[in-house]
Amino acid sequence: MDFASLRSTLARGDILFALAILCIISGLIFPFPTWLLDIALALSITFSVLILMTVLFIERPLDFTTFPTTLLIATMLRLSLNVATTRIILGEGNTGTDAAGHVIKAFGSFIMGDNFVIGIIVFAILIIINFVVITKGSGRIAEVAARFSLDAMPGKQMAIDSDMSAGLITEDQARTRRTELEQESNFYGAMDGAAKFVRGDAIAGLIITFVNIIGGIIIGTVQYDLSMGDATHNYTFLTVGDGLVTQIPALLVSIAAGLLVSKGGVAGSADKALFKQFSQYPKGLALTSGTMGMMAIIPGLPFLPFAVLAAAMGTLSYFLNKKSRELANQRVQIAAQETAKAKPVEEPISKSLAMDIIRLELGYGLLTLVNAEGHKLTDQIKGLRRQLAEEMGFVLPSVRIQDNLQLTASDYVVRIKEIEAGRGTVRPGMLLCMDPSGEPITLPGEATMEPTFGLPAMWIDEQYREEANFRGYTVVDSSTVVTTHLTEIVKDNMADLLSYTETQKLLDEMGKPFQKLVADVIPSQISLSGLQRVLQNLLSERVSIRDLPTILEGISEASLYTKSVALISEHVRSRLSRQICTANMNIHGMLPLITLSPDWEQAFSEALMGEGEERQLVMAPSNLQQFIARVRDIYEDFQSRGEAPVLLTSPGIRPYVRSVIERFRPSTIVMSQNEVHPKVRIKTVGQV
Repeated sequence: MDFASLRSTLARGDILFALAILCIISGLIFPFPTWLLDIALALSITFSVLILMTVLFIERPLDFTTFPTTLLIATMLRLSLNVATTRIILGEGNTGTDAAGHVIKAFGSFIMGDNFVIGIIVFAILIIINFVVITKGSGRIAEVAARFSLDAMPGKQMAIDSDMSAGLITEDQARTRRTELEQESNFYGAMDGAAKFVRGDAIAGLIITFVNIIGGIIIGTVQYDLSMGDATHNYTFLTVGDGLVTQIPALLVSIAAGLLVSKGGVAGSADKALFKQFSQYPKGLALTSGTMGMMAIIPGLPFLPFAVLAAAMGTLSYFLNKKSRELANQRVQIAAQETAKAKPVEEPISKSLAMDIIRLELGYGLLTLVNAEGHKLTDQIKGLRRQLAEEMGFVLPSVRIQDNLQLTASDYVVRIKEIEAGRGTVRPGMLLCMDPSGEPITLPGEATMEPTFGLPAMWIDEQYREEANFRGYTVVDSSTVVTTHLTEIVKDNMADLLSYTETQKLLDEMGKPFQKLVADVIPSQISLSGLQRVLQNLLSERVSIRDLPTILEGISEASLYTKSVALISEHVRSRLSRQICTANMNIHGMLPLITLSPDWEQAFSEALMGEGEERQLVMAPSNLQQFIARVRDIYEDFQSRGEAPVLLTSPGIRPYVRSVIERFRPSTIVMSQNEVHPKVRIKTVGQV
């Protein structure tokens, strides 16, 4: 390998990180020379101080999400060094107190002097502080924070989705907030587990210290013929020095972990947060000053320390109180100036007129559907909006999702322009099972009615999914039930949802080649409101308006001989004949038709009164009831066989026949003879 390739390899952070981990692991296997051990111990102390300083200066806990990984690396480094120092202490401790390197000797000399009992006591105190106080406390904080964060996730997710549906935030902002929410939950969960690293490190330190002292004394006296005093001095000195070198970094990392998890919802670095919150209460500093002053004059207590602290606290309280009064006066003056300049503005009454176009209200038991994995309700509604845009050429307004405590736990309500358009009941965590043939379902569960079409169904447990699929049942989850119901309600109300503004938006979003067509038709041949009514007529019968250029061409042709929106709509339907026929073909590629008999054709034609827009259907109620009964009977017969044929009429009476049928069978498609495309294969299956 040449120098250039070596340089490029070392420049890659992933390779350097992997090499560093391998070096740490090698300390568990291979012996270290004393000079390398000194460098590694210094590196461990530096790494621990770096972790502590980073925690002190971060703004919020999520800015250091790699802390659990860092904690594991620091723990493994200390354990690796423990093994390396143990190997040197037990192998070369007979040579004197400098056998394990200068760092361990320096710590032992500085802390213990010539009295190793003091070193043992200091080492034990560090272990107790780290293991019993800091590690246990920070682990408990992390555990509770993880639990609370997980419990609060559904509500926070609901708030984010609600803000996005209301248009308060964009989809990118909502995605960022969800990512931060997931990171927060994962971080506290990882911190809960990472606290066990420090606990295990402290236990390992105790065991290693005990093994080094006892094993060293035995090795020194038995193998190297040292006296009991020399062996005890050498091995205890080295062991306690080693313990101090490793436990001080461990204590620093534990303090960093405690600071990080206890930071909670406090924003800003630790010094700013602490000073800001303490300085907000100068009265507390004043009372502290008084308490210190009283303790200074108590007989037997030293006067000077308490008097100095009392004076410092009193001075700080005075200046903070003075600054607080100045800020309060400034705020009062600014508020008075603003009040004098601006007259009180009442909230516009127009805000009371704002309403949600589409709103989905959920009972509190259905909030889990918003956060369900894999079939999240919000994701399905996004898919619904895209599906309607592709199928119908209609851009569905944003759906606002909110909870409603007045509903029962499992109920939901769909409102169109704040008027209830449908409601239903679902069971979260269960599956809705339906038999396409209409036969009773034999699986164990809760009998119910499917909310969208009113079909008999049953709620079953997840464990019966495979068996239900094997029997040929239709199985859907709760989110899909709600989305399906919402889809049908929207399709039934698309005409009302297409506003004047949305119509203009459809024209603006047409491609540049079609803008000349738009300019020729609107408004010279038909007004924008007239186009809106034509599109509403099409949507009311679930005819896609995606082919807007063809619709405009049809309007241009019809406007030459009529200004009637109804007649223009009928002409546009004939221009969309291929689209309408294709949408209603059966699985065999044929258009099934039920024709209207000549008698009914004549009856409807004779019942039409007036001209143009004033033309109305005036038919005797008995005849209408007879017609309704005949249509209902023949369509129920076809529905039982799983077929949905189209009712075919003459062009002149089609709108009026449709106006009668939509009141009792709105899903029935009524076409005129002009709307049957010449190249479509047809099959007459019945006659009314």
